[in-house]
Amino acid sequence: MEQQARHVESRQCDVLVIGGGPAGTTVAPMLAEKGYRVVLLEKAHHPRFHIGESLLPANLPLFDRMGIGEQVKAIGMLKPGAEFVSPNHEMSSVFNFAEAWDKSMPYAYQVKRDQFDEILIRNAEKKGVEVYEGCKAKTVDFLPDNSAAVRAVHDDGREMEWQARFVVDASGRDTFLANRFQIKHRNPKHNSSAIYGHFTGVRRHEGQAEGNITIFWFEHGWFWLIPMQNDITSIGMVTWPYYMKTKGERSLEQFLRDGFAQCSKLGMRLQDAKLINEIEATGNFSYVSDRNHGNNYVMLGDAYAFIDPVFSSGVLLAMNSGVIAAEAIDTCLKNPDRAPAALKRFDRLMKHGPKEFSWFIYRVTNPIMREFFMGPRNVLRAKEAVLSMLAGDIFGKTPIWPSIWAFKALYYLANIRHPKRAFMGWKQRQFNIRKVDDAVVYNA
Repeated sequence: MEQQARHVESRQCDVLVIGGGPAGTTVAPMLAEKGYRVVLLEKAHHPRFHIGESLLPANLPLFDRMGIGEQVKAIGMLKPGAEFVSPNHEMSSVFNFAEAWDKSMPYAYQVKRDQFDEILIRNAEKKGVEVYEGCKAKTVDFLPDNSAAVRAVHDDGREMEWQARFVVDASGRDTFLANRFQIKHRNPKHNSSAIYGHFTGVRRHEGQAEGNITIFWFEHGWFWLIPMQNDITSIGMVTWPYYMKTKGERSLEQFLRDGFAQCSKLGMRLQDAKLINEIEATGNFSYVSDRNHGNNYVMLGDAYAFIDPVFSSGVLLAMNSGVIAAEAIDTCLKNPDRAPAALKRFDRLMKHGPKEFSWFIYRVTNPIMREFFMGPRNVLRAKEAVLSMLAGDIFGKTPIWPSIWAFKALYYLANIRHPKRAFMGWKQRQFNIRKVDDAVVYNA
């Protein structure tokens, strides 16, 4: 007797969002408020652990627009700036957001992502989004009538299929559509891995500077130190693949602690630190997809591309991609004749953020760029402009770009003046980002 076919419940919606992180929980309520039936699928159950705890000042106006500003403030550690610490400089360099071009965004927050992401997904529910947690998208078929059929499986094995007019891939590093289309590639200009955990007892600065994120450079990459509420601090090591391969039989925790030992200035702040969770690792940090949209789908945030977390841009880029996607999708569904222009604009704005941050990311470990960060000067308002970039103020009307171009020109002139140092820095970077055997061990 043949086994009875599994029952698949079928439903319909206007927009199907895959992923309940910052990108998905931004676009979904914005579309629901426009009157669309929006379904959001999230494979996990909130609250759930995630990294990316450092926000940018440019996030805050969006929080207020979404009606969650006070909730985020309640869970946040005030972050007035970012500190850079170099092994080759006695003093650290602090960039205070209050000194940026636009003085109206003088701070951000550091947040535990389990709390922050739950605020976002509950806000989506409140705004009328049909949220299904513990429900993982498995397949998608784009149909001749320009709709899409997405099949998903619940934790208990139940299967459901949604026929949607539009699909949003906000699946983060799962890169649901990019994997399906086989358009995801290792970024040839960058290559890094991360190991991270949460600690208590980490030594903090006094006063408002207590909440500053600190970036520590060391020989094989850099560390982040992100203070949060209740004496919890996120610490991670972002390093090159060749160094990850030296882990050998060491546990992830021991490998991370051995990294701490190579950064004396970080070690001083960790003398009384205690690990409070299991160390985790993420490999192949930097990737990009060939495209970010089609006629009836878009790919947001990390589902499209990710470079490096050094400037804490991930949450901002994800949420901003949700904002511009909501505008594009609304146009596509209401005025199909204007869809090509709307998606072209979406594509341009999606690429703008990664492009502007990546120029700095690709060079931030270069000795010449390090000198610029450790001794910033406000020539032609360049420091104010770079601070605005660090604050995430790159999508509005703040006129920073001539000064950003001036900063880049000064950097290139410094390379011309010191050709040997510039060449050695370039050669070292090519060594650092080279591809190594993908069989890197991530678990203890």
